[in-house]
Amino acid sequence: MNTQTGAPGSDVVLGDDWVRPQSAVDTEVRIHRARRGLFSIFHSPLARKIILFNMLALVLLVAGVLFTNPFRDTLASQHERALVTQAEGLADMLGALPAILPAHPAYDTTEAALARRTALGALALDSETEVLVMDATGGIELARRGSGRRSSTPVESLQVDTQPTLISNVLDTIWSALSAIVPGDRSPQPDPAALLADLHAQAMNGHSASRVLRLDEGFRMLAAAPVLVDGTPVGAVIMQEIPSHIERMLRTEREQVLQMFIVALLVSVGLSLVLASTIANPLADLATAAEMGRDRNARRMSPGRVRIPDLTGRPDEIGRLSSAMRGMVSALYDRIDANEQFAADVAHEIKNPLASLRSAVGTLRVAKREDQVTRLLDVIEHDVRRLDRLISDTSNASRLDSELVKEEEETFNLCKTLDNLSQHLAQEAEAKGVEFITELPRDPILIQGLEARLAQVFVNLITNAISFCGEGDAVRIWARKRDNRVLVVVEDTGPGIPDAALTKVFKRFYSERPQDFGNHSGLGLAISKQIVEAHGGVIWAENIRPTNADRNSPPLGARFVVGLPL
Repeated sequence: MNTQTGAPGSDVVLGDDWVRPQSAVDTEVRIHRARRGLFSIFHSPLARKIILFNMLALVLLVAGVLFTNPFRDTLASQHERALVTQAEGLADMLGALPAILPAHPAYDTTEAALARRTALGALALDSETEVLVMDATGGIELARRGSGRRSSTPVESLQVDTQPTLISNVLDTIWSALSAIVPGDRSPQPDPAALLADLHAQAMNGHSASRVLRLDEGFRMLAAAPVLVDGTPVGAVIMQEIPSHIERMLRTEREQVLQMFIVALLVSVGLSLVLASTIANPLADLATAAEMGRDRNARRMSPGRVRIPDLTGRPDEIGRLSSAMRGMVSALYDRIDANEQFAADVAHEIKNPLASLRSAVGTLRVAKREDQVTRLLDVIEHDVRRLDRLISDTSNASRLDSELVKEEEETFNLCKTLDNLSQHLAQEAEAKGVEFITELPRDPILIQGLEARLAQVFVNLITNAISFCGEGDAVRIWARKRDNRVLVVVEDTGPGIPDAALTKVFKRFYSERPQDFGNHSGLGLAISKQIVEAHGGVIWAENIRPTNADRNSPPLGARFVVGLPL
């Protein structure tokens, strides 16, 4: 691969290998990189989206854990069952008191009521617990609020962690402020009398019952149990408790979740920034280089070539994108160079017949003899035909790429196409005294392609062969199937091709043409090569020599071979 380093004589300049010291695009990219600060990544919409989506997923996860906390519901349910068990035990004790007193008084006697009061007063209840003893009519016989255990030592493993909950306190403050600002429908508070009456009614039916209320200040639990004497409900015990330790446990757990959330959020943001920088920054470099190539207002940019940053070492899509962009830039500059060279070649080729025309017209003005005038008119006619052929071929060559893409391929019989062309061109060969030989298979050879374009290739090859032959020479065309391809060969017994020019003849306006080249523009073989390669085939030229002949010996003619896939 040839590269340009400023020295003349290079054949090929590729965009991805073109190096220019102090390139304006490279300088601009370096300036953009230098301007990136610690927080400049947030200016990238792509980086913001990556961070936002990662944070959103984490926030939804934590919100789901906090608002659908199964630990809270399980803890409340267990405490509710424990309170019902306590109420049932207290009710059973009160129902059994008359039977254990010395006089065995009835449940509704003064002695039994005094015993119940004494027993209830002896109980050590938590300060958050209240006990009501109700008679059969629903009246409150006894009421007792706990004041805490008097001489118990707390179990260390059952102590509630009282560590500070700073995050929860801040969130509660914010929530309270928002609640005060934004009015909303609050849950109605239940009527205490109606609630007690409902629990008493269920207890008098012989069933224990419970209620759990979620109020603004936390949980409020009530449990009712019937007092049974000989299996008959004679009263009810209702226990009410506001378990603040549950709220403290839930608050501590929520604080731990929020702490983990903050840590995870910081880690997520950090990893998102690293990920975003590995994606957004290279894309920004690619975009900067591409924008510098198209920005008409970039006055500081030199007229040099756009250099796309080389990120092909990355094993990801950005590496593929960089490789694709560099390839496109390379192809673009190849096409630009080819167009510039083509335009220069066309201008050079047009100058020759124009110079001949100018000379003939100038001489025609002073010519006096009729034979001189006739000869000059022949020269002018010849040059006009040459210009017409040159302009037509130039137009066809310039449109060839786009037309090859637009035209629809079809399956056709190659042998039939070659036979039709041979019948037409054989007349031209016979008029020149050239023998025309055709050897084609009897069985059809079906290929997929553009029949008209391939016919153009074979017409170019055959007419070239005829033009280089003189009277008594021969042109032979034959075709053979070889495995998965077909070979079409055009041979002539003309002067042959210089060995050094066997590959150059396919270049546009090949300059080492013989003097008797005729009306050919020098684009036929280049167009033929372009058409054949567009069909996935190959074309080459070689000289005809006897077997084991010296390579320096004069050739017996020229051979052009076209290989096409089946």
